Amino acid sequence: MTAAPTEISEYGDHVLAVEPTGAEPVPEAARHGRPLGLLWTWTSPNMEFATVFVGVLAVGVFGLGFWQAVLAIVLGTGLGAVAHGFLGLSGPRHGVPQMVAGRSAFGYWGNALPAGLNALTAGIGWFAVNSVSAAYALNTLLGWPALLCLFIVVVLQVGIAYFGHNFIQSAEKYTFPLLAVVFLIAAGVILSKSDVSAATGAHAFPGAFLLTAGATFGYAAGWTPYGSDYTRYLPKSAPKWAVGLWPALGVFLSCVLLEIVGAASATIAAPTDLSPTAAFTHALPTWLADLTLLAIAVGGIAANALNIYSGSLSFVAMGIKLPAAVRRATVALVFGVAGTLVAWSGLHDSGTKYENFLLVITYWIGPWLAIVFTDRVLRRGQSDEEIASLLGNKAFSNWAAPIAMAAGTGLGVWLFSNQTDYTGVLPKHVPALGDIAFAGGFVIAGALYLLLRLVPGLGPVTGSTKGIPASAPEPAEA
Repeated sequence: MTAAPTEISEYGDHVLAVEPTGAEPVPEAARHGRPLGLLWTWTSPNMEFATVFVGVLAVGVFGLGFWQAVLAIVLGTGLGAVAHGFLGLSGPRHGVPQMVAGRSAFGYWGNALPAGLNALTAGIGWFAVNSVSAAYALNTLLGWPALLCLFIVVVLQVGIAYFGHNFIQSAEKYTFPLLAVVFLIAAGVILSKSDVSAATGAHAFPGAFLLTAGATFGYAAGWTPYGSDYTRYLPKSAPKWAVGLWPALGVFLSCVLLEIVGAASATIAAPTDLSPTAAFTHALPTWLADLTLLAIAVGGIAANALNIYSGSLSFVAMGIKLPAAVRRATVALVFGVAGTLVAWSGLHDSGTKYENFLLVITYWIGPWLAIVFTDRVLRRGQSDEEIASLLGNKAFSNWAAPIAMAAGTGLGVWLFSNQTDYTGVLPKHVPALGDIAFAGGFVIAGALYLLLRLVPGLGPVTGSTKGIPASAPEPAEA
């Protein structure tokens, strides 16, 4: 399922063309675009109700006061945004998706663990979350059955993802002005009507604060496994500061704005029988409420175009042998069908499911980030050619990474998680601790990785790279 270099080069910057690439490197001849374009690529997907609802959870469910919620939102989002900007730097260097770049840390086959988890998280989990919020918005706006609205949303977002990179970038660019203007106006109205002194007191302060910080980190860091998916077409000469800054800024500004507005909206009384989107727009004038509902639907579609696309790339990056006729675009369609079924089931009790999902994704992303960051530090001084030679080399292994990630995730959940269905060892004894499994897993995985690398047979084993040039295309099986 590998595209020929000439086929990729012909794709260039064409928008109305199906992207031929899978997990193979993008050759220099096909590189195009400017880093500034990443600002709206990473702003538009967050201008939607799933982002708003993170702030609603902070005040309405976790029980923080408004200003406490603002502090936790800025902290959690800031950490996630910085991580996201940093990971995108590998795109121009190697021209590969994020889950292929991760092979330098996890090895060729060990990388199937994070790649597979991200395929499920992005292509099915986030797909379902954003499809439900967009469907609710259309249902409230038009009064059509929720299931019909869901299918309309699914068809649009799967269609965008099917075309691939260039079409997605253009879609995010042209939805950016609409989403930014509508949400800024709505934010002003909601903030003016909110009671920022309100505090429900559902949890003690430390636990609620850490839950909120973890949820907002999870939301922002949920984009990190996609980091280089949207920077790999940039020329190698693109300034590193710009490649890192604009995606981080896009995620940070959009998430902080809408999450703060969500926290403020939770202080405004609304009828209890309304859907989450209807409750959010309840305080707005009718004309602005309708525009906001439209923006929520458009934003959900914009977010899921990225989720489906990156989910399919992650699946391809697992190295599973597929028929030659099956390409990234076909995988995107399959994820669309699977995600629709999950979204259908999520039309009921979506709030509780979303709260759990936000925390659960941090359980594996935290340990994964620790290992990727540690590996990047250890590989300082290595040339691009040395690292690139490993990415398509099936003989390259580093089993210390997947073992450390699995152990960090498991121990983090066992010790620190605080879910409805499971409470970890420490939260049982100290309930005010909240849920810090993402932080605990990060530290545990990073420390274990450094130790396990020293064990013979578990650390990096390069194997043979004979015949594999630095810019080698992805093997056909991958």
